[in-house]
Amino acid sequence: MEQSKKRRLNFGMAGVIWALAWPTMLEQLMQTAVQYIDTAMVGSLGTQATAAVGATTTLNWLVGSTISAVGVGFLAFIAKALGAGEKDSAKRAASQAVLSVLAVGIVVTVITVGLSGQIPKWMQVDEGIRDLAGQYFLILYLPMLFRTASTIFGTVLRAAGDTKSPMKIGVVVNLVNVVLNFLLIYPTRELTVFSFTFTMWGADLGVIGAAVASAIAYIVGGILITIVLWRHPSVSPKGQSLKPDMKIIKPCLRVAMPNMLQHFGTSLGYVAFASMINALGDVSTAAHTIANTVESAFYIPGYGMQTAAATLAGNAYGANDGKRLKELARMFFPIEIALMIFSGAALFFAAPALVSIFSDSEEVIRLGTTVLRMVAVSEPFFGFSIIMEGMMQGVGETKRPFVYNIVGMWLVRIVGTFICTGFFDLGLVAAWACMIAHNLFLFVLFLICYAKGRWNPFRKVREA
Repeated sequence: MEQSKKRRLNFGMAGVIWALAWPTMLEQLMQTAVQYIDTAMVGSLGTQATAAVGATTTLNWLVGSTISAVGVGFLAFIAKALGAGEKDSAKRAASQAVLSVLAVGIVVTVITVGLSGQIPKWMQVDEGIRDLAGQYFLILYLPMLFRTASTIFGTVLRAAGDTKSPMKIGVVVNLVNVVLNFLLIYPTRELTVFSFTFTMWGADLGVIGAAVASAIAYIVGGILITIVLWRHPSVSPKGQSLKPDMKIIKPCLRVAMPNMLQHFGTSLGYVAFASMINALGDVSTAAHTIANTVESAFYIPGYGMQTAAATLAGNAYGANDGKRLKELARMFFPIEIALMIFSGAALFFAAPALVSIFSDSEEVIRLGTTVLRMVAVSEPFFGFSIIMEGMMQGVGETKRPFVYNIVGMWLVRIVGTFICTGFFDLGLVAAWACMIAHNLFLFVLFLICYAKGRWNPFRKVREA
């Protein structure tokens, strides 16, 4: 009887996990599809255009992940509040998220726009494409307030269990981006569809057109997600004060700050990593950019499940249900690892065809395929780390992931890449080998953390 009850509980929990995870996966799949299309469209303009767009990609990760860390603080607070049945606290936290969007969005806009001319130099971008890379970056960061709203408000909605609204908005944003890319990147030309030939207008803006298309899409997304949050029954900030509320801000910051420092430190590492690769030349930069784009699609199962893990762990923590928290962990890991084994195998076999979508250079295709097949083998190990980190974010434990990620990034990936490329001239393959070593290092640390129960806040209660 007990066994039957437990089985029903597991199936019920699996359904909840899937209901939360699939919209996030689909949203990320759409984003990745558009990233594929963007890269392919720009790639048709030549290797230099691809390099100009990709040269500052890691800096985009730095800014984006630092902002998303702010959202993690609100995710932990709101998921815990709703798990405890404290709906008013969740709404007050949403109003503080609005305040954070205004403050963070304005500050980041001023900094990124002001430094847009210098960033390509710091990234060691080739002088021939430096001005173009700077213009692309500037246009991309002018609507930073809207981008911040999309990131933080999207996290607030997911913390409330609403993963479908961000997904739907993501679909709209991606469609806007693709249509505008089609109109702004290319010149006016003759097109043939089903034997019907017609003149298609085009602005012929090239890389700049791609930036303008993305900027407009960001604005649309920021406006739509703000409207959805305002109307949401559980986390609408309507009627709440926008004055700073330290009772909410302090616990959110306790979770957000280590996560923010982690993302800032690791993303800064990505910048250093990319600058070393940029110094290897256009072919390595293009292959690295394309490989990153291709690889991102195969992380979708991992990060989709991470959102569900963080939300459900926060709910269980708020409900003071240690048994449910442990059951969630036991269910998430096998599901996640199975998904990542499947995605890793697909990446390994599909790598040549996928890289060839974005470039017709044999050298770029060969190099991109090699590094993708290398990283495909490490996907299941990385998947474990993603879920463990998500569970820890949900219960507000962000200090250990901060330490693990900073040490792994700087002592394993950056130092290793610096030695391999700077002293032994081993090129892109060696740099990606260092990246894989970083992922395996994180797997070992998170596995030890899980085995010893250091991630579980109820462990401290039992020990006391």
